[in-house]
Amino acid sequence: MADVDAHSLPLDPTSAEQLAAENLEYALVANDGPGFEVFHSAVSRGFLDGEPTTEQIADSRVALSPRRLTGVFDRDAIHPEVPVGTVDSWVTELTSEPGRTVPVWAISGVTVAPTHRRRGIARAMLTGELRTAADAGFALAGLTVSEATIYGRWGFGPAVFTSDLTIDTRRVQWTGRRPQGRLDFLSQDELPDALAALHERTRRQRPGEAAGWPGLWRRMSGLRPGDDDARKVRAVAYRRTGEPDGILVYSVAEKGEDGSRQELRIRGLFTADDDAYAALWRFAIEHDLVGTVVATLQPADSPIRWMLSDHRAVRETRTDHHWLRILDVPRALGIRSYAAPLDLAVRVEDPLGFAEGTWRVAVGEDGNATVTPTEDAPEVTLGASALASILLGGVRPDALATAGGIDGDAVSVAALTRAFAPAVTPVLSIWY
Repeated sequence: MADVDAHSLPLDPTSAEQLAAENLEYALVANDGPGFEVFHSAVSRGFLDGEPTTEQIADSRVALSPRRLTGVFDRDAIHPEVPVGTVDSWVTELTSEPGRTVPVWAISGVTVAPTHRRRGIARAMLTGELRTAADAGFALAGLTVSEATIYGRWGFGPAVFTSDLTIDTRRVQWTGRRPQGRLDFLSQDELPDALAALHERTRRQRPGEAAGWPGLWRRMSGLRPGDDDARKVRAVAYRRTGEPDGILVYSVAEKGEDGSRQELRIRGLFTADDDAYAALWRFAIEHDLVGTVVATLQPADSPIRWMLSDHRAVRETRTDHHWLRILDVPRALGIRSYAAPLDLAVRVEDPLGFAEGTWRVAVGEDGNATVTPTEDAPEVTLGASALASILLGGVRPDALATAGGIDGDAVSVAALTRAFAPAVTPVLSIWY
């Protein structure tokens, strides 16, 4: 499945029929055709961005070339060529546990024009993507979201959480490790290739990570058209010998009137080991004339506060980031190993049908799961979105049980919690 070409897959006929009933047309949009410009414009409008320039459109043609672009069109509109709904999708890799990856159907660019709400466009597009992925043999679909209240209705669950950090550097001293490697600045022109190489080395170390792509690294480097902070982007590499073991990408914005309270914003931080992590964070914390460091997409269990003299100087906001959708229960539960033996009959409820059923989930001493349909009475019942949330270990089953998202007796929920405990807390360090 990893070698499936997203462009080769046909549109979902069920969604096409649903949209036709609303006098709407469901159609693929060629990346290299004349419809791409208005498709890109519709996506920009949907995310409240300005109209893209000619240069931005040309850049996006390259960045989005691996993706399957789908539009919904109202041919009775004043501008019938402009889609009133958009979505793009492609095949990526998800790290399911350290050293192991699985193919995932990635979804992005979901917009519906505010003139066409409540006409079933989002429902048709999302269910169409899920049916396409399931028919192509994918066990999982995934996305990162701008709004957290939308995707649960289609069975997605938040599986990876991240932390946004704001650190008052004037209140702290560095108390963490002091690695002996060296720091060097990287130029913007060499940065995309350096980031791509480092991320490819490191993304398999932590569950929840996904593969990057060239357009992402150009954007992080400040090289894509329309980046207002492009000239402010700086990058520092940490290395002992040879290639970098860590790269920090950042910019600095002036705050206050005395010139000593500037804000250092981390655009990206990628590290291969603990030394690189410590060295680059220390560089940011001790940077001259900086009073605040702001970082997004940090691990939910970020160790940085343990490297500073005052924990309270770190303000942390935890948020959902990577949402998954299970399309095949036995194969999805087989993508990782488990922390403890388990033998439970698990009922999964799924209004869309993909994950619906009762399954005997058996985990042996080797940590591997065998999942088979069963007619046994379920000991645990949960929805497809709840199963997606606990899949990588980023959400504890007992927490969901307390909240009412999992139904089962205390012994069964405790067994589920022990088994699904992660070896490493999941993280996703990019948007897609």
